[in-house]
Order: sequence, then C-alpha cells, then structure tokens
Amino acid sequence: MSVEIWPPIAPEQLKIEEDATQARELAWLINCLEATLLSLKHGLEECYALLAPIDPGSTLVLSTPRAELVKGHVTRVGPRLVKGTIHTKLRTTAPLTISINPAQPIHLAPLVTLNALLTQAVDLASLCFTEVERKGKDYAATATFLSSQLRLLAQGIDEASAILKGAPTNVTEFTPVQRPSTAHSSRPGTAVTDASIVAISTAINESDWTQYSAASTSFTPPLSHVLSFHVTIQDACLVLHLRALEPADAPVNLGIKLALAIGTARRLEHDEAEKVFTYRHHESDPGLSQTESGQNQPYPTRGSRGGLSGMTAGRAGSGEAERVYVREKVRVESADPSLLSMSTKLSALSNTLSLARRNLAAVMGEDFTE
Repeated sequence: MSVEIWPPIAPEQLKIEEDATQARELAWLINCLEATLLSLKHGLEECYALLAPIDPGSTLVLSTPRAELVKGHVTRVGPRLVKGTIHTKLRTTAPLTISINPAQPIHLAPLVTLNALLTQAVDLASLCFTEVERKGKDYAATATFLSSQLRLLAQGIDEASAILKGAPTNVTEFTPVQRPSTAHSSRPGTAVTDASIVAISTAINESDWTQYSAASTSFTPPLSHVLSFHVTIQDACLVLHLRALEPADAPVNLGIKLALAIGTARRLEHDEAEKVFTYRHHESDPGLSQTESGQNQPYPTRGSRGGLSGMTAGRAGSGEAERVYVREKVRVESADPSLLSMSTKLSALSNTLSLARRNLAAVMGEDFTE
C-alpha cells in the first residue's frame, strides 16, 4: 500500500506547493515566537534586577562551621561588597578584626562580567522581539536573523550560568599526619600548633587568588600584608578564601624545624601546603579606574592588595610578584539567595530558548547544534 497525491501533481508544481507550505509553517512559528521572546525578555530583566545595585543589598554571613576561625558578615550591593565586619582567629596569625571600607568597596569581577552579559542578553532579547513584532516582515529573512541572534543569546546565557557555577571543584580531604623528618627542610615552619581539624578545600586556579586578592586599602584597618583575602563565586554562593602567607625566601627558624623534626609540633595540612606561588600584590584596586571608565572587566576578580611584610612601599605599590608559601588556608561559603534564584531562572530560560531554536531550525531545514 502506498500513499500518493491524487490527482497527480507535476514535479514543478509540487515544489511550489512545498515551498508555500514551508512558508506558512515559518510564518506561523515566527508569530508564535513572539510570546516566547517576550517571556525570555521579561525573565532576563528579572535576572538583571537581581544583580542591580539597589540598597540595602544582601547581607551574607561568613562564618566557619563548628569553629571560630572566621566569624562575620558582609553586604553585597550589585557586584560590590560595600560593608561588613569579619573577625579572624587563625592559628598562624594574631586575632584580627577588619571592616570593609565603604569608600573603597571590593569589586567582584565575576559579578561585573555577569552584569555585562545580562545587559547584552536583555538587549538581544529586545531586538529579537522587536523584529518579530514588526508588521509586513519578510518571514524568510526574519527567520535567518532570529537564528543567528538566538544563537548569540544562548551563548550569553550559558556564559552567565557558567560564571554563577564557578570553577570546577576538586574537593580533597586532608588528615593531619606527622612527617618522619623535617630537619633538612629548606623552608620555614608553617605552623606550631596541632592540626586536629580535617581541612576540606577547593582547588583554585593559581592565576586567580595570586593575582587578584582584595586590596589592603579596601579594609579598615588596612589588611596585613601576610594575609590574602580572596572572594569568588561558586555554585551561586559567595566563597571567601583567607590565606596566611610567608615569603619563600624567609630565614628558617631553627626552633620550629627542631620541633617539627621531633614531633612536638605539626604543620597545618591543606591542599596548597609545600607549594610555592607567585603572588602579585597592589596597595589599591587596579580595576577601579577601568570600571569607572567603562572598560570591560576580565574574569576573575579584579582587586588586589598590599605586599608582603619586609617589602618597601614602592615595590608594593608597583604590584611586583613575590614567591610565597601558604601557611594556612580557610574557606568560608555563604549562600546568596539572589544568585541562587538567578541561577535557577537562567537554567529555565536556557531550556526555553533551546526549544525555540530547535523548532526554528526544524522548520528552516537546518541542523540544530547546542
């Protein structure tokens, strides 16, 4: 049994009828896309509003669970940390209480980049909606235009979601162990207290915190040169890494070496122990001038802070690199409700956009690629 058109149609006429049918399908689909694009535009505007610098902002708690190493809070307004107070009781440094200087807030470049992506996405969605809404349009040309613009829009939404997700997390559990011998070690001791707490930390790209820790002048009093204060975004949460640093060429304390050798003291174990990092530091935020002039901000964070102890003010201000060890590392994570909501919205918008692009590609007879 076969299916044939009756009465028979000449091949030339059949081609004309097929083209007319495809044109009607394309016109119907583009008219249906008007509601979809309007929904995308409103959804992206809601995401943009979640990141808008509107007071009073979001107050987030930064405290280590089951320990008193870090306790405090910060307030995020848009892509900046504008105020907050943090108390630290690290094992390798003296207790410290610092506050964020409202005159020099900490700029979070992942959120600055995210804000730029959302702005571009809203503009693209508005442009596509205006094109679909226009009367007397050429549907074939409109479909070609929409196909290219929606692809760019999908790329922007994917990049925004990737920023909120953050870098891949490699969680490693480290248990404190006693080294058999450290008498011939060339580096100074990293701790003189027992490391009884299991440290779980996240592997961060070296070019992140070593280059873009927060500026020392963003704090009151100014942050000590032996501390690195680095804030980033991970899984739509605010993540703070505090690192106690020491120069790699610091003189060796013979007493500490002896204590480590006989087992009366232990080093603090973490994933960056025994590694030498090239740390670049600045007394002021080098990204502020670019932000004010409207230039694009690269990812990751733009802030950087003062130099290590023992360096001159001129060298610290010039942002010279120093080779350092990480004596102690503490990670604090705080869920941000606005970023979590934005992440969920972007995921839903990505699914809606993917379906619209797939339908458009099917009617146009094109191959759809994510």
